[in-house]
Amino acid sequence: MQNKLSFHQSSVSLEIIGLPDYSNNENKDQISIISQWKLTIIDKPLIEGKIEHLVPIMDAFYIYSNLLIKNEIPIYESKLIDIKADNLNIHNIVLKSSKSNVEPLILKIGNSLLSDTINCFDQLKESSKVIIKKAFVSDSIPKKVRFGSGNKIRFFNFILPPLISIFSLILFSSTFIYFYNPVEDKDKNELINQ
Repeated sequence: MQNKLSFHQSSVSLEIIGLPDYSNNENKDQISIISQWKLTIIDKPLIEGKIEHLVPIMDAFYIYSNLLIKNEIPIYESKLIDIKADNLNIHNIVLKSSKSNVEPLILKIGNSLLSDTINCFDQLKESSKVIIKKAFVSDSIPKKVRFGSGNKIRFFNFILPPLISIFSLILFSSTFIYFYNPVEDKDKNELINQ
């Protein structure tokens, strides 16, 4: 008999179905062998799949939301899922089936649904009753995310402030050297000593 666990946040629900791994002496209420998952977003078609699909989709949502937070270009593309911002409030999600001759599922969700979905994924990751094996973690971040223009901007944001501060110190110091007169300073010292 399979276990079912549900994670809810407002208009989004995530259901995990699976079994405990008795070879690791797990509790009968735990799930570590996930056979199926279902993501229900209000007014949208049901999204479901196997564990091989769940972890890459979770990764896509996390990477995409991090790009949004960092004010970088919010685009995520992979073999399984594409997420792009339509504007500041609408996000286009294209879920591609691993089965041949199945049309991709296209969803448009707002910020609140995106936030609710990520919250459900957070609940899943923090749950002590579900163990997601790391064997299925996606091998790498897509090239579009890794080598975007955001890396160049981050480099300049890292290097530019120290260069400006060093230049300012040199300029400020050189003005003091220009106005410093050692003869005047020597005369003042002689007056003080007398």
